[in-house]
Amino acid sequence: MPRPLSRIAPDWWDYTTLAPELIQEAARLSVEELAGLSRPGFRVVLYDTLEDFYLAEALEYIQAWRQATADEPVGICGPIGPTEQLPLVARLVNELELDLSHAHFWGMDEWYENGREVPVSHPLSFERADRELCFDRIRPDLRMPEANLHFPKADSTDYVASWETARCAVMQGGQGDIKHWAFNDPLRREGPYADEPPPPEVYRQLSTRVVELHPLTLAQNARTSGGGNITMVPTEAITVGPVQTWKAEKVSIWQAGTHDNPLGQRLTALMISKGLADSSVPMSLLADHPHVQFNYYRGGIGSCDVEMH
Repeated sequence: MPRPLSRIAPDWWDYTTLAPELIQEAARLSVEELAGLSRPGFRVVLYDTLEDFYLAEALEYIQAWRQATADEPVGICGPIGPTEQLPLVARLVNELELDLSHAHFWGMDEWYENGREVPVSHPLSFERADRELCFDRIRPDLRMPEANLHFPKADSTDYVASWETARCAVMQGGQGDIKHWAFNDPLRREGPYADEPPPPEVYRQLSTRVVELHPLTLAQNARTSGGGNITMVPTEAITVGPVQTWKAEKVSIWQAGTHDNPLGQRLTALMISKGLADSSVPMSLLADHPHVQFNYYRGGIGSCDVEMH
């Protein structure tokens, strides 16, 4: 049978084109069953408090940067969304007096508008958020060299090349409503992918690039960052690709319950646990990555039970 049309945006692929039985199975998962989805190469970790959750996320930066030496520079790729860990990272670096001379950082994304990446003066600039919330708060004598900060640009040549200059110990991320990591959204339902989404092996060949964003991603970013004003959200972005993601030794996804909903938090974990990679649910492609960890705030997992408001 042909795949159904999306219930969100019929011209696009997304999770609503999956078999209903899979979605129903995900919705039935209890918190305990969710925690039990761990398998070799995929680990599910639950945190009982937000304090513990964001501290653990911040510590991944410290653990990565502590490995960096002149002979072996090491870095981390980090998201905007969540952002609560970023001031904690700066504080930990300062308190531990951690010298970042040989550490690296890769930003995951940036908005794209008018033929180029948005400037740091743009209110939604991800580079601006990283700098203001983290790097500008680190003591000047401890900061990494400016050359070791890598932010995606419209011309991605230098950014892509930077992934060969240091080892990426971990790529962090959140999960959006459309089940993406970074801005690796599902593709439009057109051309060779009119009837089936791109095969996982094809999607995984995508590198850092300019992407058109799924309508649900626009709505989510307006809700989480712009008071619901979709008109201020660019329709395109530059995003780190699967090619770079597979260069990271570990992919660590952080879900506090504020960016994706109870169903989404269950669905991708179930698909990764079962090895069900489907590019209509981009996060599920991590089923083929050798070291993935999903981190949940227990209080943000919620329930898929029907409750009228």
